[in-house]
Amino acid sequence: MPPVFRFAPSPNGYLHLGHALSALLNADRARAGGRLLLRIEDIDEARCRPEFEAAIYEDLAWLGITWERPVRRQSEHYDDYRTALARLDAMDLVYPSFESRAEIARMVTKREPWPRDPDGTPLYPGDAKSISAAERARRMATAEPYALRLDMQAAIARAGSLTWDETGAGPAGETGTIAADPALWGDVILARKGTPTSYHLAVVVDDAAQGITDVVRGCDLFHSTSVHRLLQALLGLPQPRYHHHRLILDADGRKLSKSTQATGLRELRARGVPAAGIRALVGLD
Repeated sequence: MPPVFRFAPSPNGYLHLGHALSALLNADRARAGGRLLLRIEDIDEARCRPEFEAAIYEDLAWLGITWERPVRRQSEHYDDYRTALARLDAMDLVYPSFESRAEIARMVTKREPWPRDPDGTPLYPGDAKSISAAERARRMATAEPYALRLDMQAAIARAGSLTWDETGAGPAGETGTIAADPALWGDVILARKGTPTSYHLAVVVDDAAQGITDVVRGCDLFHSTSVHRLLQALLGLPQPRYHHHRLILDADGRKLSKSTQATGLRELRARGVPAAGIRALVGLD
């Protein structure tokens, strides 16, 4: 079977050079005897907009990238995520938490030093796990917002030790067989009230549904792979190969943002930069 790659942007802004690098790397590999799929990760309904999605298609076509149809749009597959979430809940691995981000920040401030995840966010203290089932049900039935979290300790105990095959490199050069360490993330959010999924849950469900064999993405997502491997194991989903690539950084050494006009593909095109010139700008010349 030919390898299956995917490019999965979010339509919450215009694509920049970092997206171009990832899209071109996936397209190059697909041209060497594989398939390239496109996925629109649009679960953030507050920030995702139709004009940004239209611009994604326009920018990719300008770069000379072709992909198979139909395009998978996450907002059209909420039932898939609900099914996966229900399976995890049936394993007694999901619980609701009701604190806001500000409330969690105040909670951990009183307990400093406090562990943080690889993105620098304080781990959730787990206080909501002590709420009774009846109280949880009562609060979830009201207008009170909540998040559904994975009981990480119980999930790891159920799944056991996990690894993944890394053909690229992590932030510290990690490559080869990587030992997954999902505990670094604590009790991650799997869904929220009104949104039946999070990035972590949706990406593993989508990769399995689309038959993705090779995930090629930026090394800023290297550590997230630990969570993805855990969810794949719990849900009985296939394990892709992973290739994490270098990032395109700005003048201050930071990862590019969609708000950075100077590196936006639309802006570069308007300034007369040819599509072939983008390859050189991202180091693929």
